[in-house]
Amino acid sequence: MSQATELAAAAGSTDPKVGLRAVLALRRLLERLEVVQVDNARRQGWSWQEIADALEVSRQAVHKKHAGRPAVPGSWEA
Repeated sequence: MSQATELAAAAGSTDPKVGLRAVLALRRLLERLEVVQVDNARRQGWSWQEIADALEVSRQAVHKKHAGRPAVPGSWEA
């Protein structure tokens, strides 16, 4: 079972301590994945509007969150 699968299962725990810690870990993973994929899209020439549409948020929201932020290295494993 992958770590993400284990975290998803733990998030459904009846023990609030276990469940909330898993939610926190999943939130951090999700934020990291978004950064990686936004950087990937920008490297491939996507506009802020295209990224916003894919994330179902406004162009202004995605631009505010990601513009001016240093890019992450090109590899997920980095």
